[in-house]
Amino acid sequence: MKFLRQVFESLVFAYQALRSNIMRTTLSLLGVSVGIFAIVAVFTAVDSLNGKIRSEIDSFAGSGVLYVGKWPWLMQNNYPWWKYLNRPEMKYSEFKYLKENLTSAQAVAIIDGGRTASVNRGSSSMDINITGASYDYNQVTSCPINEGRYFLPIESDNGLNVAIIGSKVAENLSNGESMIGQVIKLNGIKFSVIGVIEKKGNDMLGFGGTPDEKVIIPYITYATIFQKDRPQPDISIKAFEDDVNQQNLEGDISGLMRSLRSIKPKQEDSFSINRMDGLNQFFDGIFSVLNIAGALIAGFSLLVGGFGIANIMFVSVKERTNIIGIQKSLGAKNYFIMFQFLFEAVFLSLIGGLVGIGLVVLITLIPQEALPLSLSFKNIMSGLMISSFIGILSGIIPAWVAAKMDPVIAIRSK
Repeated sequence: MKFLRQVFESLVFAYQALRSNIMRTTLSLLGVSVGIFAIVAVFTAVDSLNGKIRSEIDSFAGSGVLYVGKWPWLMQNNYPWWKYLNRPEMKYSEFKYLKENLTSAQAVAIIDGGRTASVNRGSSSMDINITGASYDYNQVTSCPINEGRYFLPIESDNGLNVAIIGSKVAENLSNGESMIGQVIKLNGIKFSVIGVIEKKGNDMLGFGGTPDEKVIIPYITYATIFQKDRPQPDISIKAFEDDVNQQNLEGDISGLMRSLRSIKPKQEDSFSINRMDGLNQFFDGIFSVLNIAGALIAGFSLLVGGFGIANIMFVSVKERTNIIGIQKSLGAKNYFIMFQFLFEAVFLSLIGGLVGIGLVVLITLIPQEALPLSLSFKNIMSGLMISSFIGILSGIIPAWVAAKMDPVIAIRSK
């Protein structure tokens, strides 16, 4: 109890010392404020960018989805593009075969897109990105409908001229009225609008073009009208939410495709099975480097703030040398003296850290359409822990010097 009481008294002494020198306290914590602001801002920006990209990946490719296509997604060293170029494209018959025989898959869809077309209604027109997709497309990837509905199986299987349009397409063609049931023309061919996709904003990665400027039509319709010259479809297959099931599903897909294409045991696959794991690992590496680089750059600013606090603490020890001698002559232990200055340094650093975090909070409140910033609890705690560590590091030597003073010499000092 005596030890705890003395620790509490040390806290009180530290608080009173800070209050008695408001101007010096304010100036000394500015360096830490700038450093903590820089570090937390970097972490927040990187985390927000990471979340935005992950969200777009899930929106484009879906979670737990395997993509069977001609090309592998990740290009590594010595990428043999000439070998992949000679591979056959995926076929609608192969999609039907996998759909009928893959019992371990939740959904199977065939998708082809990335082509530009002209859409018009009356005098309004714009260029859009067009995607052809089979009925299960909305089960393997995110396609939230804001108005209207999704394709019916009969519309998809029979290749009817129906379309689901992006929000920006609807805004440009609507003239203030609902687009549901309206007729639009894609490259001069009439389509009936049955749905409008929710507004998603800009696509940072450019997956399949800007989502709000996209038009989705049944795959059979797309293949008949737009895919005559160079078909490049992928077959997307959604696995059950389990890593083991995804691995088993990949093996099932490989076995069925090799059997369907009559690939001999010693021959290489004439297709690629792409997973999001490789893409996610690629971005994990990038964001790890960004975090380290940002922390190192911001750390220099924080280091300057730490030196500022250490300098102020040495000055404080010098000013209170006489008081230290009196306290020690009255029986104060070394740890009591040391805690006074150590707590003062930590208080300074923590206050500076809180100011820096507060500045980041203010920035996150500013509306950002391209990259909304979100300050996580983890980054707040990281900022507070770093500022506490800087306070301890900056104050430990001045506190140790104060604690080791000879009381007789300290009392005689002026």
